[in-house]
Amino acid sequence: MFIKLENDLEILKMDIKSKINSNEKKIEELLNLKKKSFLNFVRVYQVIQDDLEKSFSQLSHLNSVNNSEKTQEIYADVLPIITEYSSKLSQNEKIYKVFKQLKMHEKDINNEQKKVLDDMIEEFELSGVGLKNRKKKAIQKINLELSELSNQFSQNLIDSTNAFEMIVDKKDVKGISKSDLSDKEIKKDGEIKYRFTLQMPSYICYITYGQNRELREKMYKAYSSRAPKNSKIIDKILDLKLKLAKLLGFKNYAQLSIKTKMANSTDEVINFLTSLAQKAKKQAKVDLQEIKDLAKKEDNIKNLQSFDVAYYSEKLRVKKYDIDEEVYRKYFEKNSVVTGLFSFLKKQFGMEFKEVKIKLWDKKAKAYDLIENSKVVARLYLDLEARKSKRGGAWMHNLESHSLGEKNEQKLASTFVVCNFPPSNKKSPSLLRHNDVVTLFHEMGHAIHHLFSKTNESFVSGVNGVQWDAVEFPSQFLENFAYEKEVLKIFAKDYKTKKPISDKLIKRLKKAKNFQSSLMMVRQLEFSLFDFKLHLKLYQKKQVQKLLDEVRKEINVLTPPKYNQFQNGFAHIFAGGYSAGYYSYKWAEVLSADAFIELKENGIFNKKLTKKYKKEILEKGGSQTMDKLFYNFLGRKYRLNSLLKLNGINLM
Repeated sequence: MFIKLENDLEILKMDIKSKINSNEKKIEELLNLKKKSFLNFVRVYQVIQDDLEKSFSQLSHLNSVNNSEKTQEIYADVLPIITEYSSKLSQNEKIYKVFKQLKMHEKDINNEQKKVLDDMIEEFELSGVGLKNRKKKAIQKINLELSELSNQFSQNLIDSTNAFEMIVDKKDVKGISKSDLSDKEIKKDGEIKYRFTLQMPSYICYITYGQNRELREKMYKAYSSRAPKNSKIIDKILDLKLKLAKLLGFKNYAQLSIKTKMANSTDEVINFLTSLAQKAKKQAKVDLQEIKDLAKKEDNIKNLQSFDVAYYSEKLRVKKYDIDEEVYRKYFEKNSVVTGLFSFLKKQFGMEFKEVKIKLWDKKAKAYDLIENSKVVARLYLDLEARKSKRGGAWMHNLESHSLGEKNEQKLASTFVVCNFPPSNKKSPSLLRHNDVVTLFHEMGHAIHHLFSKTNESFVSGVNGVQWDAVEFPSQFLENFAYEKEVLKIFAKDYKTKKPISDKLIKRLKKAKNFQSSLMMVRQLEFSLFDFKLHLKLYQKKQVQKLLDEVRKEINVLTPPKYNQFQNGFAHIFAGGYSAGYYSYKWAEVLSADAFIELKENGIFNKKLTKKYKKEILEKGGSQTMDKLFYNFLGRKYRLNSLLKLNGINLM
């Protein structure tokens, strides 16, 4: 039913190499078939590609969650092999011609199968299938270099994050809660000290609650100047991506990137981002001034800096809404939140998650079967707590896809959800901030998009085949529920007394939902515009920082210190799939905001709308373009102003 998760790295390595050899032989057999059809050619092609991808996904996953010298070595060894295989395969003209012929001549093809063929034909064309051998080899070489550089970028970031620690005295943790300090207390020279790192829970803790301004800056400087080695990698990546785009007939990499997205042109993306920025910046200035006024009033800070914002912003939030994060955290114990999230999903969609006791890569990781109508239909793996061997951030990664196999047998979906929440220990459970709860809902939005799929063709099942600037839609849609009273009442209970969160506390939380939302929006728009402009032409060395400075001047309302080298840690675009696509978060948020407002106006547990959302968006995955699916869901096009409305930003 589900593949066995293999933790033996050497076995995984051998398995991947074996499957590559087996696939190459199988493809030759397929090409030699006298009569080719979707089922005997394309379906089998999907199956063998999936089998290889499952093994590689396991290795990639282990390198991310249990990073070590051994995982780095094995991953670095396998990466060029699988990259070379994928590059050559996507340039195979014989396979491409079969896809084209089947699209033109096969009569019994359904819409899902047509979408698979359309996507594959486009993918082959964007891989240079029609080019001369010299250009094909150049593309293969570039793809190999890019995969190795991305891996190096990611590893440099992990190493740099793990290399820093800040040991402070008792006086320097004044104002920080006991639960936050429970895993940071150490003994040094016979005295109790506290150790802070750049792991996200630790960093957020000090930058938000640390009263010592010099130490806040020390943390901020260390975090914002991580991985300086990556500056040279960035130059190489940008140069190679421009060369790749030009080999494929595009002026720049941004043009190549949007070819498979909802956006129709680079101008449309730039206009979308700048239009949002103009609307958000005016309010962002007002919001920032509130923080400046408080910092001056309380501590006579006349020149507010980036490392002050989180600290005084939290003070302002407490002052305006009487929200004490520590009061809330006791209601958001990790296991309780997970159980409550599952209960909510069962109530909303009729789907049940049931824990499965199996051995995984870490003792705190867990597995759950997804059950519908008393049948197991998918599996979810959760790994939620931070540790030194884990890559920072939060993500969902699909392992298997719901589909039909070579003999029409049903294959079930499975996926990983990984976060970096405060680690539990003997003294304290993992107590989450509400932002962590929102993050978990976000990643579970991705997960159910993949796990709920009813699509039979794996290449368009779940998140597969979904346009990149639409893939964040279901995740952003689900995170909105983390603020709703009817949802919070399901799981927000004091972890000691089991007393549910009060209506008063929920009301405060909801009231503060859009606190400083304009500042968050201009920050995201800064990242998005920087990323997109960075791929419109070639920027090298100091030009990269200069462009970032220019974008900040245009978009942001507070200039960060010169030592802030944010780009060196921008893993989304240099070690992930978001190059010239980071704008996707905002593009998809238009869809999610519009959909959520529609649902909220009709009741968040509205059976008719919820059923339609599940059927049209979640179950159909990438089997149609998101424009069509969204229209099928609400019977209309999405509205840009819904995003501003949901974020509490003035539409004037």
